[in-house]
Amino acid sequence: MDLSGQSALVTGAGRGLGRAYALELARRGASVVVNDADAEAAATVVEEIAEAGGTAVAHAAAVGSAGTARALVDTAVERFGRLDVLVANAGVLRDRVLWKMSDEDFDTVIDVHLRGAFTCARAAVTHMRERGEGGRLIMVASPAGQRGNFGQTNYAAAKAGIAAMVRTWSMECARAGITVNAVVPVAATAMTATIPAFAPHVAAAQDEGVPLPGWMRQAEGFGTPEDCAGLVAYLASAESAHVTGQCVGVGGDKLSLWAHPREVSVAYRDGGWSAEDISTAWATTLGRDEQSVGIPAPAAPAAPAEPGKDA
Repeated sequence: MDLSGQSALVTGAGRGLGRAYALELARRGASVVVNDADAEAAATVVEEIAEAGGTAVAHAAAVGSAGTARALVDTAVERFGRLDVLVANAGVLRDRVLWKMSDEDFDTVIDVHLRGAFTCARAAVTHMRERGEGGRLIMVASPAGQRGNFGQTNYAAAKAGIAAMVRTWSMECARAGITVNAVVPVAATAMTATIPAFAPHVAAAQDEGVPLPGWMRQAEGFGTPEDCAGLVAYLASAESAHVTGQCVGVGGDKLSLWAHPREVSVAYRDGGWSAEDISTAWATTLGRDEQSVGIPAPAAPAAPAEPGKDA
């Protein structure tokens, strides 16, 4: 998975998952544009990469606008001569239930996650098509976009939109040799570390270096940001040239492939369906396959039984 001679742009790379992606790509030889809205955080990651013998440059900006996207791609081209890989990771949260979510809450999350992914991908693909040597778009999705999540109208909508764009772009970019995939990561970040079932284990891992327990890493597929970086490196490499249009989950010890939306139940009736016909037939047709919603709540393993008592 040697990425020497390649150039990558990672948005939202100042901390958490984005930082892990940038460090891994640089470790494998890529020159990296480290983007983050926090200039100090971006500069710190660039220093980490340089200390490890890699090459990187910081570009501090909040993604969303077309101008920022073009500037990020221009930075890669001016400093490294080309852009081969885009990792669109930048994001923010403004969690509220529907009736409490303001226009600003909604617009802010959509602008960074969805518009930011779109504008950066458009700028990157424009350059890649002009250069004519292919490329890699790696978008960052979420289980919330696949399943929905309480209190995350804006975030779930943005991430679902990213998955839909990935499927569309994989078709549009195929002739240019540009693959387009989404990573669906589950890891201990500022966004997830406070989940009650995970919080004490995440704190112990971060403060004392205690490994996350096996039930978290396997049953929940929950790990560290570094656990997710290998998938990004694979999708950035020549080894994944045959993989496109996919949403690939990763977290802890778990690697998964998410299904695309599809019809799961079909019924037919001569002459079509009135409201009354649907009511009569629902329970014995489509109703048998109603789909669940939401991300299942994590459940820690049961405590062992006390000596002398039944388990």
